[in-house]
Amino acid sequence: MNKKRVNPKRLSLLLAVGALTLLLIALWAVSPGMRRWGPAKPSAAEQHADAEASIPDLILLGAKEEVLNKTRYDASYQSIGYPGGDVKPERGACTDVVIRALRTAGYDLQQLIHEDMSDNFSLYPPLWGLSKPDRNIDHRRTQNQMVYFERFGEKLTLEVTEAELSQWQYGDLVYWTFPNGQEHTGVISDRTNRNGIPLVIHNSSIAREEDCLLRWEIIGHYRFPAQSEPPR
Repeated sequence: MNKKRVNPKRLSLLLAVGALTLLLIALWAVSPGMRRWGPAKPSAAEQHADAEASIPDLILLGAKEEVLNKTRYDASYQSIGYPGGDVKPERGACTDVVIRALRTAGYDLQQLIHEDMSDNFSLYPPLWGLSKPDRNIDHRRTQNQMVYFERFGEKLTLEVTEAELSQWQYGDLVYWTFPNGQEHTGVISDRTNRNGIPLVIHNSSIAREEDCLLRWEIIGHYRFPAQSEPPR
């Protein structure tokens, strides 16, 4: 009986497909974002009942709402109400992730920053040629947020090393500078990559939770509120 010969071209194609499949599996396994098959399990903060939720839980859950909302990046100036003002919910800048996250925990960053700037205007950066506070936009600027958290938050490490990793807690706020000098911010998540480095919820185009803590230069790391809380 004649044996059926394998077509060399077909064999090469099968081997190439097999090798590509193995490569894709390997890349998935080491992916920084830790891709998952199917829906992700609820995180620690998401499992807490409302009555049991701590301030970091609420801050994180507020940030996660931005991801679920698929908020599109928009840093344009807009006139908004006061206090508790906000831009359209489907739009927002990176700073709006922080603002909305803190509002979920009961802190109105618009009012807090406006009141502090009204009393201490000279302490805030004179980058926009203003002679007095503008409650529509002041709290939506990374530089102003950093000054406020330097004054009223808990200032923490900028290092992401094995020795310092425990200082990075979910609900913390991180600030970066891009290579072009622009500043950016996000909220530390309770999910981590395979090396234990926390993911971050931020908005640079659309709100997302991803492995980006080390992607840019870290210039600020804060926990809010500090032990001595400012008035809500």
